[in-house]
Amino acid sequence: MGAQSNLAPVIIKKKKKVMGGGHHGGAWKVAYADFVTAMMAFFMMMWLLNATTEQQRQGLADYFAPTIPINRISGGGDGSFGGDSIFSEETLPQNGLGASSKHATRKQAASGESGNNSDGGERDSADEEFQALVEELMGRGGESTVMENLLEHIVTRITDEGLVIEVFALDGMPLFEGNTDVPTNLMTQLMDIVAGVTVMVTNEVAIGGHVRSQPVVLAQNPVWDSSAQRATRARLMLEDAGVSPQRMDRVTGHADREPVHVNPMATRNDRVEIVLLRK
Repeated sequence: MGAQSNLAPVIIKKKKKVMGGGHHGGAWKVAYADFVTAMMAFFMMMWLLNATTEQQRQGLADYFAPTIPINRISGGGDGSFGGDSIFSEETLPQNGLGASSKHATRKQAASGESGNNSDGGERDSADEEFQALVEELMGRGGESTVMENLLEHIVTRITDEGLVIEVFALDGMPLFEGNTDVPTNLMTQLMDIVAGVTVMVTNEVAIGGHVRSQPVVLAQNPVWDSSAQRATRARLMLEDAGVSPQRMDRVTGHADREPVHVNPMATRNDRVEIVLLRK
């Protein structure tokens, strides 16, 4: 036994034969799938930019913007907000707790969940009438190439207030001469088109003037006066085209406080909004 204890320990080594290249993992497949998905999304975005109008692109942008309502037009439901957007001015839930807010809604009081809401049919009828006006307005674009080019300066939307017809300027194609309220030939033609559909209904009219911001800070900023003067000029042009002065409800200058373009100095912010108010 003593002799055997001096022997070296026996070590058995087993060799594992690896056949082929072995498994290298599948991470590259995940990376490739992500790349293909990203490329598909990129080409879809490029296609949408090329195949949609400015109004449609604005709608898509609004859908993915987390700070504004998904739809600019209220759904017209009869729930807590009575069909109004939650972003309406001072509108609070109407659950039978009294008046809506300091500035009451159009009904001047909250009806509550059990209140009667009998204007649903009237609203639908008004929306159909507004939609018919939109189709009439946009349908005139097929008359000629010139008319189609003019309609590039008009967008419409139906809101809780009524049918909004927005007439706007583009780069190199202003609505007014310089910073004045003297209309260009383009503005004259556009207002003739708008007046053509405005005289088809009897709704009251509200006009709002908007201008772009000035590139420098001025001691006396002319944007307020300019927007009000342009709104007044639009009113006079509608009246000259046959719209009754008695239908004019208000004329407002909004200065540069409500830009529609990210750049407040963009030409697109020079616009006039004609609203056919709900009856």
